[in-house]
Amino acid sequence: MPGTTKKFTPEIDAELYEEFVAVAKQNRQSQRQVLEQALEFYLRNVVPSQHLVRPEVMDAFQQSVARNRDLLERLAK
Repeated sequence: MPGTTKKFTPEIDAELYEEFVAVAKQNRQSQRQVLEQALEFYLRNVVPSQHLVRPEVMDAFQQSVARNRDLLERLAK
């Protein structure tokens, strides 16, 4: 991680925040460490992979997942 820091105060979903705090506590890490790791993973892995699939294909996939969410959750069990 870089030596300098930048302070920011995002507003996020309350349930997501509670899970984030619990994970940090469970892993005995600071919230800052967990957030930095999550951001780094997202920027290094997720963002580059988003450009591997044409946007219209990804849109169709996301619509399909949203439309079939209940079925997918039942199949996962």
